[in-house]
Amino acid sequence: MNQPRYIVVEGPIGVGKTSLARKLADTLGGDLILEQAESNPFLERFYREPRSAALPTQLFFLCQRASQVQAMRQADMFQPVRVADYLLQKDNIFARLTLDEDEYRLYAQVYEKFAVDAPEPDLVIYLQAPVNVLMDRILRRGVDYERLIEAEYLERVNEAYTRFFFDYDSSPLLIVNTVDFDFEQREEDYQALFDRIQSINRGRHYYNPISAALL
Repeated sequence: MNQPRYIVVEGPIGVGKTSLARKLADTLGGDLILEQAESNPFLERFYREPRSAALPTQLFFLCQRASQVQAMRQADMFQPVRVADYLLQKDNIFARLTLDEDEYRLYAQVYEKFAVDAPEPDLVIYLQAPVNVLMDRILRRGVDYERLIEAEYLERVNEAYTRFFFDYDSSPLLIVNTVDFDFEQREEDYQALFDRIQSINRGRHYYNPISAALL
């Protein structure tokens, strides 16, 4: 198969998408495109006061992502592989999840003005984990404001991702169950996943691995 030149890793907060994107970019010698959530000045306020801070949080992310997509469009697409830790369409997932109807109409108008034309990935990797696993991983990484995230919110995020990817067919898709799998700490686990990624060139695929640590 041809080597995919644009790979996107997606999934809910805490699932490991940025870590996997970093490892893939390093393995493939590619450019890394990160969401950079920590640069959003409204994000901590959103976790503290979700109702009042949802709109500025979402608009900041939209501007940030649109700028990154524009830069990617203007760059030479024949440069090395690009690996991103977000899919542009996720912006609408969270807008629907966090905004009321009036706010969402304003958001949709702004989105339309940007006229964002994101390139379609050659492969999307959707990482899954249940809420209890996500909560544990979020707590272990020790970002203070992320400790404010509630299980109920994560449940809604998980459900929104499930609905989105149920119908997703714009790119080849690999759905990975990460519950018993540690691609960050165990090279055997990462290599097994990388080998699976290398075998995909079309369609929808599922990967439900067992960590080498459990064998």
